[in-house]
Amino acid sequence: MTTRYRVEYALKTHRRDQFIEWIKGLLAVPFVLYSQPTGVFETRNHTVQKMAEEAHRRYVEIMKDVEDMIDDHSEDFASSTLLLSLEHQNVGLDGQSKLKLLVPSIGIFYTRLPLADAFKYQDQKRFISSRRFVPPSFNDVRLILNTAQIMGVTATGRLDLATFDGDVTLYDDGQSLEPANPIIKNIIYLMSQNTKIGIVTAAGYTEAEKYYQRLHGLLEAIKESEILTLEQKQNFIVMGTIKLTLKIP
Repeated sequence: MTTRYRVEYALKTHRRDQFIEWIKGLLAVPFVLYSQPTGVFETRNHTVQKMAEEAHRRYVEIMKDVEDMIDDHSEDFASSTLLLSLEHQNVGLDGQSKLKLLVPSIGIFYTRLPLADAFKYQDQKRFISSRRFVPPSFNDVRLILNTAQIMGVTATGRLDLATFDGDVTLYDDGQSLEPANPIIKNIIYLMSQNTKIGIVTAAGYTEAEKYYQRLHGLLEAIKESEILTLEQKQNFIVMGTIKLTLKIP
């Protein structure tokens, strides 16, 4: 049965992320040039295999170029913030990076995004380069960005904070985080590594009991865990839509 959330989501016009749409447009070019949408029979030349290899090479090049533009855009990875600003001003850009000019809505990047490596990883799992009829989608690009974010954060050391969207991510719309949910053991592991966990839910409850009903599987697992110290068990908060923050006592 289709949930109310999915029905309303399908009926509404959603604003797409301009940065993701821009990357998707870049990746559409190799797909058009190298895909084989018509019937191609494998020959001694391995036509489809060559197509996938060439498409993969071009996809990686594009991701590496975007990665370099992000590095240039980000003050965190400039050799000097002042020098970077002056460099852009000298060419009449008033401090704007090339990425900012191409994607005006772009914001600040707080971590480095190894997009080329992230694409290679996801390409092995999702066979993006081998596709002949479906170009890289919005969700493909978003997943690559998420993967790059994880790679970028974990490469610099221990993860201090991890946040999760509750509804339609950790659990289905209107459902609860049950004890059998496989994500629970992963969250417990993160907490055992002194990573603070935050869960954001669209539920606008004002009573703690209702949040417990929604997250009881995880809460009981934290309470009964033998690998978490008392201090680690307190590194868990829940945030709702009414600006209410709950912390596990």
